[in-house]
This record gives sequence, C-alpha cells and structure tokens, in this order.
Amino acid sequence: MKKIGLLSDTHNHWDEKFETYFASCDEIWHAGDIGSLALAQQFETLKPFRAVYGNIDDASVRQAYPHTLRFVIEGIDVMITHIGGYSGRYNPALLPQLKANPPKLFITGHSHILKVMYDKELECLHMNPGAAGKYGFHQVRTLLRFVLDEGDIRDLEVIEIGKQG
Repeated sequence: MKKIGLLSDTHNHWDEKFETYFASCDEIWHAGDIGSLALAQQFETLKPFRAVYGNIDDASVRQAYPHTLRFVIEGIDVMITHIGGYSGRYNPALLPQLKANPPKLFITGHSHILKVMYDKELECLHMNPGAAGKYGFHQVRTLLRFVLDEGDIRDLEVIEIGKQG
C-alpha cells in the first residue's frame, strides 16, 4: 500500500502547508510546471518524488525530469505527463499510445482545472490535481491525496490549499 500526494502547476511557489499535507504520504508526484529545480529539490527533501516537466519549466528541470513518466506501482500502471488532455479531448500526440496501451491511471496537469474522471473506453482513471501555485486563472489552489493498494485506487481526497492570490 502506498499513499500518494499529487500536485501540479506550482510555478515555483512553495507553500509551508505542503509539508503538512504530504506528511502522511509515501511519495509525492508532480504533473509539471514545477517552476525551478530548487523547488523540486524542496519536494525531494520531504518524500520520494516523481515528476515530469511542464511547458514553463527551464532546461535544468527538463534535464532532471522527463516529459512523460510511466511506471507500475502497487500493481497499477501509471502514466504522468503535463499536457495530456482528458477523456474525449486527449492530446493528439499521446492518443495513439493511450489507445494502444492505456494505463490504469493517467495523470496530467496544465489546465489548472481539478478533474478526476473515469474513461470507460480506455478503462482508465484520469486525474488532474488542478494548480497548487499562485499563478494562473484558477481561484483555489488544490492538490490530491489517494491510496494505491494491490491494483486498487482508493481513498481519494481533494485538498483546497487556499485562494489563488
């Protein structure tokens, strides 16, 4: 069993609340637009950290983290990328891969819109944790926590960190 803390679009914003919200987690995952290597390293000091780079991330972040990350954990095939879209509107560049070999859990960022939905066609759960940073059009900063346990995804929590500004 692994408890995961998931966030995206921090845009180089560190919030002390991250330490509290991720204290019970086994790993922290970031779906891109980290903002800086220094911020990524702050997350790495808290817990094991998996991340992908986003469209605002510079060369140092792009060297440290991949565009797309795919792995199996607790029997769950996970795919993370920053600009992935969602059911019915997936990124066309990823669509062939998603259809040929869909993950069980597909995680994206970029939109700043919190969304968790099941894609019946791909038999895949899609998660976008919204945005945890202070830059963008979102009104509330959000993140997700959930448990992965022997093939099951459960105990999903939506956490509102605070207002955007």
